[in-house]
Amino acid sequence: MRILVFGLGALGTVYSCLMKNSGHYVAGIDQQAVIDVIGNHGVRVSGIWGEHTAWLDKLAINAAELADNDFDLIILSVKAYETAEVAEKLQTLITPGTYLMLAQNGYGNFEAAVRYINESNIILGRVIFGAETISPGNSKVTVIADDVMLGSPPNIISPEILQELARDFSEAGIPTRYTDEIMKYMWGKIIYNSALNPLGAILEVNYGKLAEMTETRQLMDKIIEEIFDVLSSLGQLTLWPDAAAYKGAFYGQLIPSTRNHHASMLQDIQLGRRTEIDALNGAVVRLGEQLGIDTPVNKVISALVRAKEVF
Repeated sequence: MRILVFGLGALGTVYSCLMKNSGHYVAGIDQQAVIDVIGNHGVRVSGIWGEHTAWLDKLAINAAELADNDFDLIILSVKAYETAEVAEKLQTLITPGTYLMLAQNGYGNFEAAVRYINESNIILGRVIFGAETISPGNSKVTVIADDVMLGSPPNIISPEILQELARDFSEAGIPTRYTDEIMKYMWGKIIYNSALNPLGAILEVNYGKLAEMTETRQLMDKIIEEIFDVLSSLGQLTLWPDAAAYKGAFYGQLIPSTRNHHASMLQDIQLGRRTEIDALNGAVVRLGEQLGIDTPVNKVISALVRAKEVF
């Protein structure tokens, strides 16, 4: 398989390194400074999946440099707010046989990409392993909560194609499965991230601390309940029948396995980067406004994160 990874951050580095070492052709796109380091040192992965190093077949700083390539798969691992811009640039690389896998956080990535690329070429990936950037092209896998899930929101991509892709990822060391209910899994991750990531960034504590405090538990409860109100109005099902069932799993299973984890949103703020709040709680607020559903806690949390970005 010929693969392009657009965005060689923590996640993109893991995919590019493990897929290259599994025998696939892998190219990568990122900023010049990142490409220079990877050109000299390769891509490296450490952590719970072991130590790996790979040398990619081609490195570039824009899609135009790869115009003569015929890719089977493009993995998009940029920030959610960059999806539309990057999808527009990737149009020239998408052939009828090319699939674009969206591996980002949050809601709205599919909707942004489909403005430029046919939905029959777009795969959604619910990625729920954690990786952090040690240095450019050098990632450490810190936690895996579940397999990566692959699917097509309108279910118009052949299950056989998605199952084969899941096998390729699994053989490379990234446990992956196919589902015909991908949005259930995507919303599960969005709820989790919306409840923990912003509060972890605002208060600068790990997830376990958030679960220990009565006040933060109350805030997380309200965030979750508001999201389920919005999903109910949308007619969107999740893996849990209601907010109460989700909260049982959230406090009983999900947080304990990641209790020492710090929010990636906090790292973004500390490094002066824009956060993905608009694809998480901000997206919940926008959907609520469209549906006439009030989401006051998500609205305040979104505002506080935006303020922290500035201050």
